[in-house]
Amino acid sequence: MYILLFVVNLVVLNVKKCKYILILICNLVLAQNQGYVWYFGHGAGIDFNSGSPVPVSDGQLNTEEGCTSISDENGDLLFYTDGTTVYNKSHSPMVNGTNLLGDSSATQSSIILKKT
Repeated sequence: MYILLFVVNLVVLNVKKCKYILILICNLVLAQNQGYVWYFGHGAGIDFNSGSPVPVSDGQLNTEEGCTSISDENGDLLFYTDGTTVYNKSHSPMVNGTNLLGDSSATQSSIILKKT
């Protein structure tokens, strides 16, 4: 939604106004701390909680492609997955989180949605 809003405004408004809209949109997106911790690849990850990306290597994933992770509103890791196993914030498989039907070689093996 934010990206679409920016594209529409880019066409309608001049460059100077778009610069301010882009800054506003970036601030809105960064306020969503659910994306502050990423796990991917072979035990790799990035933590954005400090404001700068910090590499982390305590993840349990072993995947070439599809993976996803989610944090709470404070940026604290909740869980992450490669589509076959879901790991909790302590990097242990969650209850009923193993032998799932995703595939670690799929481009989009899983997606995390917030329950409303």
